Amino acid sequence: MTRMGNAMRPAGWNHLAEDVQLVLSREALRRAAETLADHAEILAREMEDGALLDRGGPDALRLFAAVVRSTNRDAFGEVGHA
Repeated sequence: MTRMGNAMRPAGWNHLAEDVQLVLSREALRRAAETLADHAEILAREMEDGALLDRGGPDALRLFAAVVRSTNRDAFGEVGHA
């Protein structure tokens, strides 16, 4: 596999088996969704602590985080658990 820094060259990606590409893609989406949810939680705490103006945001952000996590879990499941 050829790498450029942390990124794989497209040619390397294309040489991976389709099922491996699918597993890696799903894991990348799962991690992205978890990152979004984590950031929503951080923003909610910042609002509660007074660092950001609170206009009902913490509850909305927590709802967003829960929806992202739930949708991600339902759509993709956990890697390695078919």
